[in-house]
Amino acid sequence: MLELFAIFAAGFWAGMINVVVGSGTLVTFPTLLLFGYPPLVANVSNNIGLVGGGITGTWGYRSELAGQGARLRLLLPASAAGGITGALLLLVLPVGAFRAIVPVLITIGLVMVVAGPAMQRRAARRRATGESPARRVAIVAGVFLLGIYGGYFGAAQGVLIVGLLSVLTTQSIQSITGLKNLLTTAVNALAAITFMIVSWDSVDWRVVALIAAGATLGGLAGARFGRRLSPFLLRGLIILIGLIALARLLFFS
Repeated sequence: MLELFAIFAAGFWAGMINVVVGSGTLVTFPTLLLFGYPPLVANVSNNIGLVGGGITGTWGYRSELAGQGARLRLLLPASAAGGITGALLLLVLPVGAFRAIVPVLITIGLVMVVAGPAMQRRAARRRATGESPARRVAIVAGVFLLGIYGGYFGAAQGVLIVGLLSVLTTQSIQSITGLKNLLTTAVNALAAITFMIVSWDSVDWRVVALIAAGATLGGLAGARFGRRLSPFLLRGLIILIGLIALARLLFFS
C-alpha cells in the first residue's frame, strides 16, 4: 500500500509541476527506481502515465493558446516528429546515454529563461513586423531537437522549451507556458503510442494507472495555480525548480 500511494502521489506532484514548469519526470522516475523497477520499464511506464496530466494541463491553459494556430501548425509537427524519434532511440541506445547531458541542457535552459525578458525587449525594438525566416527556422529546429530529448527521457523538457521560446519569441511567459504544455503533451503522447507498439513488454500497467490517475488530477491543480501567477513569479518558479532538478541530478543520482 505504501508503494501504491507513493507512486500515485509522485504522479500527482509530477502532473502539477509539469503544467506550471516541467521536469515532473524527476519526481516519478526516481520514485519508480526506488521501488526496484528496471530503468527501461520505469521510463516507458512513467512516460505513458504522465500523458493524462499533460492533457488536463493543456486544457487548463486553453485560453493562452487562443490565436496561436499559425505557430502551432509549425511547431506541433516538429515536436511530434522529435518525440517519435526520441522514443525509438530509447529502445536502441543505452538507457543512460542522454542522462549524461541532462544537467548541461537544464543549465542552458535556465540561462535562457533568465535572459529571455531582456532579449525579448531588444528583439521587439529591432523588429515590429514579426519573426524573421531565420528565427522561425531556429524555433522549429529547436523544438524538434527538444522533442527528441523529450521522447527519450524528458526530464525538464518544459524548462528547455520555455527557455527556447523566451529567447526566440516576444510572447508572454503565460502564452509560452500554454504552448509548452501542448508541445510536451504531444511528445509524450506520441512517444507513449510508439512504446506500446514496439515495446509492449516494457510497460507496467499498474504503474501507468497509478501515475495517470495522480498526474491527471495534478494537471488540473497545476493549471489553476499556474495561471494565477504573475510573470515574475512564474519565471522565478521555473528557475527555482530547474535549480532543484539540476542539484538532484548532479549530487543525488
